[in-house]
Amino acid sequence: MKKTTTFVRYKGLNNEIKYGVLEDNDILELSSSFSDIVNDRVEYEGSSIKYKDAKILAPVVPSKIINFGWTYSEHAIETGGQANLKEPFLFLKPSSSIIPHQGTIILPPTKTSTQIEMEGEVALIIGKRGKNVKQEEALDYVFGCTIFNDVTARDLTQRDPQFTRGKGFDTFGPLGPCIVTGVDPTNLNICTRLNGEIVQIGNTSEMTLSIPYLISWISEIMTLEPGDILATGSPSGSCPMSSGDVVEVKVEKIGSLCNDVVRVEIEN
Repeated sequence: MKKTTTFVRYKGLNNEIKYGVLEDNDILELSSSFSDIVNDRVEYEGSSIKYKDAKILAPVVPSKIINFGWTYSEHAIETGGQANLKEPFLFLKPSSSIIPHQGTIILPPTKTSTQIEMEGEVALIIGKRGKNVKQEEALDYVFGCTIFNDVTARDLTQRDPQFTRGKGFDTFGPLGPCIVTGVDPTNLNICTRLNGEIVQIGNTSEMTLSIPYLISWISEIMTLEPGDILATGSPSGSCPMSSGDVVEVKVEKIGSLCNDVVRVEIEN
């Protein structure tokens, strides 16, 4: 694994989108692109901006968002899935679902869905192209870790033959606020709060399928590209959200991803 560094993608005072390294309350500005960073070409501009003065963006723009479902047995059971899977349950989310830290989750109209739930997860950011990756080499393809909220229209996933609609609405993929390198993704605590109350708590060590296995398995199906997101699944405790709620997903060594919730009804 790489050394521990916290990268953020943001808009500065001049609205230019760039990457920086977060140290305490300051962002040290970089001239490097994401491609530069994952290839260890990190160049500092020599300037900085206060974190509070920057507009934090989703840390990557991926070619795909790969989601692994039911990787925690208790969550599989509570959502009507299959516990202790022998191979992964897979689905994809569109990049249009992504919103950043402090972005707003927009619930679809009640005529479409009435049961929208959060799922706090650790997400892996791929750092180099990979195909048919061996399990023993899988973590070498991970650039760093971030936080993902797999927002789900549970009433739709329970009746649709596949998960695309229930998982794919705009704003259903809160991501961020940063990427932290040098973190072991196989042993991280996850805690999700709804309006300050703990609703989910778990650790990636409790997953029934290992992270190296998941990386190896998916790379046999599709080529992994730098910036791709692998969302590793949610512990138990997923519950409905309502307009006006605030959801916070906290992962140790990474930080907190916080989003408010609003429902917008559409008049016909």
